[in-house]
Amino acid sequence: MKLKVAKAVRVVTIAPISTLVALTIMYAHRPEIFGSTTHYILTILFLVLVPITAYPLQPIIPGFKDQGRKGQRNLAMITAVIGYVLGTLSLIFVPAPDDCLVIYLTYLFSGLLFLLFNKVFKIGASGHACGIAGPVAALIYFVGVKAFLGFLALLAACWASLVMKRHTKSELVIGASISVLALFIAIFVVKVV
Repeated sequence: MKLKVAKAVRVVTIAPISTLVALTIMYAHRPEIFGSTTHYILTILFLVLVPITAYPLQPIIPGFKDQGRKGQRNLAMITAVIGYVLGTLSLIFVPAPDDCLVIYLTYLFSGLLFLLFNKVFKIGASGHACGIAGPVAALIYFVGVKAFLGFLALLAACWASLVMKRHTKSELVIGASISVLALFIAIFVVKVV
């Protein structure tokens, strides 16, 4: 039973779902972050829909379909970074407020740091922890301290990852730290530089 609950927690806390929830809460509480409904929809497209395509595409794309979970994880990293790059580049054609740029850069920097840790340094940082901690940190920054409740989702996902033996505690901490660091870098780049 514990394993079934852990699996369900991991499914409902994948990064794109955490992102969708965070973006929607931000839009509901502070729509000026996006500047327009169009930008809110574009963030959903680039930060949620493009990354989530890894899950239905993995079983049909040669080179990924026979790799099981490893192929799904690798394809998820690729589709996420593609979405983050395209989203950030979209701001060239459809300018948005600085806060919206902070969101896109947070995801872009998270994706690049995540690839660096996982592919270059060969440290299996947790994508789940990264994909929840970043949105929660962004919610705290944009909406306020009541968003600390989002850390309950992070704790649940970490518990599930440990139960399913998907990550070690250090991989979970590294994954969560990547996205929080990315948020600080994005704020610095947009607001200070």
